[in-house]
Amino acid sequence: MAGVGKLLKQAQKMQKQMEAAQADLAETILEISSGGGAIRIKINGQGEFKSFQIDSEFLKEDAEFVEESLLTAVQEATAKAKETSEEAMGGITGGMGGLSGMM
Repeated sequence: MAGVGKLLKQAQKMQKQMEAAQADLAETILEISSGGGAIRIKINGQGEFKSFQIDSEFLKEDAEFVEESLLTAVQEATAKAKETSEEAMGGITGGMGGLSGMM
């Protein structure tokens, strides 16, 4: 049963590391710019949007262009947050062998 105890300790350590990583991700602010800087999005590493700024001159553009640019900016911000989160979690679960695929 010594193996089970060791595995339990590893799991507890990994849980603490994951909690710390989640806290760090909540504090990590990613800034994404699109449309030549006309759209600026701030999102944290957990994927929570923090701010969204649009240059008022940009809103005078063709509506379809504005919509496409907004969608692109949101998709890019979401992808960057996901990538940041996966990198942080991968560093923790990567050392646990088969457990990394379960997270």
